[in-house]
Amino acid sequence: MNAIKETNFNFDNQTAFYRGKVRDVYTIANTYLAMVASDRISAFDVVLPRPIPYKGQVLNQIAAKFLKATADIIPNWVVSVPDPSVTIGQMCEPFKVEMVIRGYLSGHAWREYAAGKREVCGEALPEGLKENDKLPEPIITPTTKAAVGHDEDISRADILKKGIVSEEDYVQLEQYTKALFQRGTEIAAQRGLILVDTKYEFGKKDGKIVLIDEIHTPDSSRYFYAEGYQERQDKGESQKQLSKEFVRKWLIENGFQGKDGQVVPEMTDEIVASISERYIELYEHIVGEKFVYPDQENVLERVERNVANALKTLNY
Repeated sequence: MNAIKETNFNFDNQTAFYRGKVRDVYTIANTYLAMVASDRISAFDVVLPRPIPYKGQVLNQIAAKFLKATADIIPNWVVSVPDPSVTIGQMCEPFKVEMVIRGYLSGHAWREYAAGKREVCGEALPEGLKENDKLPEPIITPTTKAAVGHDEDISRADILKKGIVSEEDYVQLEQYTKALFQRGTEIAAQRGLILVDTKYEFGKKDGKIVLIDEIHTPDSSRYFYAEGYQERQDKGESQKQLSKEFVRKWLIENGFQGKDGQVVPEMTDEIVASISERYIELYEHIVGEKFVYPDQENVLERVERNVANALKTLNY
């Protein structure tokens, strides 16, 4: 299948290269980043052995649309999207925290609540909540950005006490996070979806705060289907999700949760094709448009050509 497992390009004025779990990032003249959304897929902090065709395009195009739809709230890092799987943007100094915001009691926050905790990252939670209940108000539960391993919960008080972010900047990050979540919630509602929780990453460029990385994608967010949500809650049933939770579920059912000694189950052509189809379904639901398949040329040649042409138009 014509999927991007990894890239090994060498562009003019390239000054650095970094390969993350999912993205290959090329630094250009220490000024721009060319971020290739590969088709690698990770779960439980492990990159699975086979890439998923079109996954990178799905994530890149969802992020591009939401960054454009929120540019009136906060400036973002994007300069251009020269290829379905690539975003070129300004190099920024990232804040060392991720701003996680939750409108519902799900995932990690629910696990903490079920364990008896009534506070997450310094945010108090009322008694009597069930899994996936709507919270009285969205809460911000930041995490530290770990270079290696898992990100860790941290409170606003600790962020300020440790000087990770200045109080002036943090107040601004909170305001941006709430405004972005509100916009994301409104757009999701138009698609018959509920934006449950998500995370935002911010950086600074020329002294100004900008929004970086991806936003409102199924890899950085959790969505529920709005139709039947309340009925499922009332009956104590699981919510119908729109996220990559289905991949984790398949792995768990086949005995893999990223623990020592566990082996990733075989990813057959059928499994790979089914995951690809689910990502395309995610795209069409979240964006509200049909997914456009790219021409069937060599995907690596296409990406390299499109990025090289786009870089020629930039000022260094």
